[in-house]
Amino acid sequence: MEFTAGGRLEVRLNPSDVGKRVSVRRVTEDGPAGRKFTDTVGVLTSWDDGVLHITRRGGESVRIEESTLVAGKVVPAEPARRRGPAATYPELARAAARAWQPLESERLGDWELRAAEGFTRRANSVLPLGDPGLPLDEALAFVRAWYAARDLPAYAQTATGAPGAQELLCAELEARGWVREVSAELRIASLAPIGDAVDAVDLGERVRIARTCDEAWLNRYQRFGKASPAVLKVLHSGPSVWFATVPGEGGAPAAIGRCVVDGRWAGFAAVEVAPERRREGLGTLVMAALARQALDEGASAAWLQVEADNAGARALYDGLGFATQHAYHHYRAPEAEADGR
Repeated sequence: MEFTAGGRLEVRLNPSDVGKRVSVRRVTEDGPAGRKFTDTVGVLTSWDDGVLHITRRGGESVRIEESTLVAGKVVPAEPARRRGPAATYPELARAAARAWQPLESERLGDWELRAAEGFTRRANSVLPLGDPGLPLDEALAFVRAWYAARDLPAYAQTATGAPGAQELLCAELEARGWVREVSAELRIASLAPIGDAVDAVDLGERVRIARTCDEAWLNRYQRFGKASPAVLKVLHSGPSVWFATVPGEGGAPAAIGRCVVDGRWAGFAAVEVAPERRREGLGTLVMAALARQALDEGASAAWLQVEADNAGARALYDGLGFATQHAYHHYRAPEAEADGR
């Protein structure tokens, strides 16, 4: 990263650059052996009392003393992807929301409050896209009261690392005591190569595709004990929903998956393989079968969500051409007595 002007390092930043993507270099060690430096790139979310906070792509907030800066400047957004589909964060956030619908929702300006009896944070969190139509503190108070009336914790789903994402909102939530509990990546890819990953004859013989998930499919799905009506309604929600099953032994499939086709997008979820059947290519088999169904309905692009510590899933998706578009996070509201704002 080039910081110099006429051969000199310069800090070409000031507090008016809050909200912009920046790159800074700072001193981390200054001793007899000389200086050591660290570079940080991300969105400048605050600059107060001699302290900067920069949010990196993955959502990590870095605190930097202004006195340690030796160089800094505003930088453009990350270059556009050279492979796979082009997409914005709001487009993908809305597609993901349509693919995992709550039992109940309410609008607060452009925000959407969602509830599904506590089944998954995605279906029980506010999606704060755009303007809530109220000052932020009033909007957050409304959100907390809405979830409290349903005996649910208040969560906000936010994103970082892409144009139009919400680094500033994340910083505001953290300043008000909201705690980031879970972070994951939303990845995208071209759909056709996924459908071609397995021979079509093999798919037809080994994978069953259905509009509903049966008891066997539910026996493999690992996010609940017994499937309540709320769980079933969320699982079957979406514009065009498909379930894939690779039969196994003992009443539970060897592998399962779910796909929602929505215009050009195919959203994949619940791709799970029995522990004793891993490393047999069953995850790829399920993905390919669902991708072919989505291609038949006119989709051309794929998205999915994966947690950072799920090494097996990340390796599978890397091999199918998926790349991270943004990171998303669930923030939980503080207890009422702990919230001083």
